[in-house]
Amino acid sequence: MTACKHAALELLPERKGKVRCQRCNLTISPEDLGDGFCPECFDSAGVKHYNFDPVSNAAVKAVRYRCEECGAIITSI
Repeated sequence: MTACKHAALELLPERKGKVRCQRCNLTISPEDLGDGFCPECFDSAGVKHYNFDPVSNAAVKAVRYRCEECGAIITSI
């Protein structure tokens, strides 16, 4: 346990949605897909797979903070 009192908190941005490849289950943000196919499937099998399922964020919208002094992540529901 740390002795930090977490007096200097920084609000962290909300997590963006992600997608999961239906074949290899790689979870990635849509912005990182580039050409729209799964990079993991392409690297391992040389095949371009374009089928993804959206990964929903948690039903409870938690607010996250990072302590600027010790780096701890604090979640507030």
